[in-house]
Amino acid sequence: MGLTLRDRSARGRLRSLEGECWIDRETSGCEFRDARLGDRFRKLLTQIGSAMGQSIPLVCQDWANTKAAYRFFSNDRVSEADILAGHFQSISDRAAATKGLVLVLHDTTEFSYRRENSEAIGITKSINSGWDKAGRLRSHTVCGILMHSSLAVTIEGVPLGLAAVKFWTRKKFKGTAALKGKINPTRVPIEKKESVRWLENLKQSTQLLDHPGRCIHIGDRESDIYELFCAAQEIGTHFLIRTYVDRLAGGGDHTIADEMDEVAIKGLHRIEVRDSNGDPDQAILEIRYRKSRVLPPIGKQKRYPALTLTVIHAEECGTPKNRKKIDWKLITDLPVGSRTDAIEKLEWYGLRWKIEVFHKILKSGCKAEESKLRTAQRLTNLISLFCILSWRVFWMTMLNRSAPDAPPTLALTATEIGVLDRLVNDKPKARRKTLSHYLIKIARLGGYLARASDPPPGNTVMWRGLSRLTDIALGAMVGGEFVGN
Repeated sequence: MGLTLRDRSARGRLRSLEGECWIDRETSGCEFRDARLGDRFRKLLTQIGSAMGQSIPLVCQDWANTKAAYRFFSNDRVSEADILAGHFQSISDRAAATKGLVLVLHDTTEFSYRRENSEAIGITKSINSGWDKAGRLRSHTVCGILMHSSLAVTIEGVPLGLAAVKFWTRKKFKGTAALKGKINPTRVPIEKKESVRWLENLKQSTQLLDHPGRCIHIGDRESDIYELFCAAQEIGTHFLIRTYVDRLAGGGDHTIADEMDEVAIKGLHRIEVRDSNGDPDQAILEIRYRKSRVLPPIGKQKRYPALTLTVIHAEECGTPKNRKKIDWKLITDLPVGSRTDAIEKLEWYGLRWKIEVFHKILKSGCKAEESKLRTAQRLTNLISLFCILSWRVFWMTMLNRSAPDAPPTLALTATEIGVLDRLVNDKPKARRKTLSHYLIKIARLGGYLARASDPPPGNTVMWRGLSRLTDIALGAMVGGEFVGN
């Protein structure tokens, strides 16, 4: 049974109160071609944000609003750039208000969908699907969209937001191994490769954050691209990349690996890890580092200069039983003059997993891969909206750990604070009512037990709690109107 007109009116007033806090900030920089599109976007952001992971018909409640939502996502005058413009402006403001370095984490993820016809969306890859009766290996294409995102975080791990994003699809897929059999990939200009997305996002995010020297761009082995190193140097920013290619070094008669083999161990570093069963474990890393003259690939030496970079090698002592051995080789333009400097860079690279957490919230919390929208344009518009919601959940989760004593109004409205005060009892010996105090209350709504021995709440309980908070606040408002009558 749908909501009554009275219920819908109450929900609208509740959403307008909630929007005073964060929705205004994340949409104020949006400039749609039609003001009505901006109004619809704000409404959709509120509706979907109050019921993360639910279908569009469920969050819209009636056919009129559902149809309006479908029209918004399919509108040719709406793009992911329009939807994220306000968020980009907000992250620029948050970065400007933040002291210290900003780490920009880059990664690519895929959104897969089950469709009979892949032409309207595109494909991401081809996978084996078993053997047929004749003994021949079968394969099928996976329908979907690829997204390359760049998440800005503080060195404490607080996500400031997406600084750049790029969506694309493929009409056909050719495996890397097949391509190497026909051409030398190192001789193909970067502008003709999909990997140009790494350079584009590096430039876009650096320009958005407006302080190239404060930015450190971090990527996995897929980002080990010489053109990216040169692009970072040209615009005055920095990078910390897990290296994959054993590049030429010195005068070109040997490689980086040859030089690193000559480097003595500069120190040891103990880290906490988890094994394949999720149990805590420790690893002791042997640390080596060396500054080297690194050369571009032979086919590109006329176009790109040699660079002076530092290589850090952290290798675990011994062989662990229930997990892979840690063996990190990082390359950076940052100065590394001591064991402490090397450990600092390793810890920064360790924060790269946060962008994977962000992608997990998109897929598990927002359920981006369960959408039934039929075209790539509609799906990218929807995923762009999900990006804002996913950032907020992640942001609130990390704020609870990094800024627990901040005022609650930093992330919550007066309405949300009032409802939490009435709804969730304070724990005995509760501290003063800080931001952490209220965020833990939200997590308790999502199933967090808040026992003394429990770790801080994670993203799952936070997004569950936020959805429940909105529904309960709506119920309280509607109930108050009936009592008043």
